[in-house]
Amino acid sequence: MTFSREFDLGKEKVELTRQETGEIDFRPGLEGVPVTHSSICDVDGVQGKLTYRGYPIEELVAHSTFLETTYLLIWGELPSPQQLRDFEAEVQMHRRVSFRVRDMMKCFPATGHPMDALQCSAASLGLFYSRRAIDNPQYVYDAVIRLIAKIPTMVAAFQLIRKGQDPIQPRDDLAYSANFLYMLTEREQDPLAARIFDRCLILHAEHSLNASTFSARVTASTLTDPYAIVASAVGTLAGPLHGGANEDVLAMLEEIKTPECAGAYLADAIAKKRKIMGFGHREYRVKDPRASILQGLGEELFARFGRDQMYDLAIALEKEAISLLGPKGIYPNVDFYSGLVYRKLGIPRDLFTPVFAISRVAGWLAHWREQLGANRIFRPSQIYTGSKIRSWIPPEDRVRTLSS
Repeated sequence: MTFSREFDLGKEKVELTRQETGEIDFRPGLEGVPVTHSSICDVDGVQGKLTYRGYPIEELVAHSTFLETTYLLIWGELPSPQQLRDFEAEVQMHRRVSFRVRDMMKCFPATGHPMDALQCSAASLGLFYSRRAIDNPQYVYDAVIRLIAKIPTMVAAFQLIRKGQDPIQPRDDLAYSANFLYMLTEREQDPLAARIFDRCLILHAEHSLNASTFSARVTASTLTDPYAIVASAVGTLAGPLHGGANEDVLAMLEEIKTPECAGAYLADAIAKKRKIMGFGHREYRVKDPRASILQGLGEELFARFGRDQMYDLAIALEKEAISLLGPKGIYPNVDFYSGLVYRKLGIPRDLFTPVFAISRVAGWLAHWREQLGANRIFRPSQIYTGSKIRSWIPPEDRVRTLSS
């Protein structure tokens, strides 16, 4: 016997179903259900605070670099100067990818989505480094280096390949973020643009047990290789309910057209119960701290390279939304301003999510290492709602049975 009831959890109603015999609570999407212990990232959605290993995201964006933050996330502490130099040098040394990977990517259809290309390319690395010595610290370290180093190269390579061009080789004299922008745009970027992009990578590097990170941990719990783990996480991130919302924000702003139309668009969307892209978050009941930082980064870019009129529209929409949706705990999230920043950096719109993946690889690998530390394969239960025991019926009798 079962019964159902609804209860309010934050901004949405969640159904709770209990099987009286087993006292099982069912929460769709595992909402609010702890499934692991973690010391990597803490999200305080009420106060609007985000920390990596205890360090506020604001401090890391202001003072750290993406590679230093990556080291912190994966190994738990900020590196010493020598450790950081060694880590940066190793990543630099492994940026290039095998010509076989490039040849494989040339066979991908030019119309294919870059996330699909990235998932295939990331998985292919397992063919080249297939030794699953996950109990060997050197193997783990080398896998981290390869994935952090090669994922940006593969994203940039596919962008040029689908345009009919040969990929650009990494430049050893450029830092991590500057090198990616160079490989992607075929020109060396202004140092301010490279620094702002590096700070964007820090912002997206980790965010607790989101869908793609949970996917990574589930895959990791089987003790497979890290390349399969990252490929599974990329596949999860590709879904429209997870990655890609910043693309939809730009499409929404293009639909609104002018700041003067923001209020009417918002009122109509609310009346018709349409989702307003870039607003609301499962965790935050205030403005996402990453959105505030990205807004500031955008203003730095606009001050140097010219203002984006779409930004003025975004400001107008946020003002209207805070008035109408703020009392419900719905505020701008990380996707609301990130697309505007990437657009100003010259990143094509369908590469926004692959860029997200470049950053989030750091978090996925941190969770991989943590999962290995106290592994137990994930095997959640279910509540069966299918048919009771039935007897097999011969094919010639099925029509008569079904029609009777």
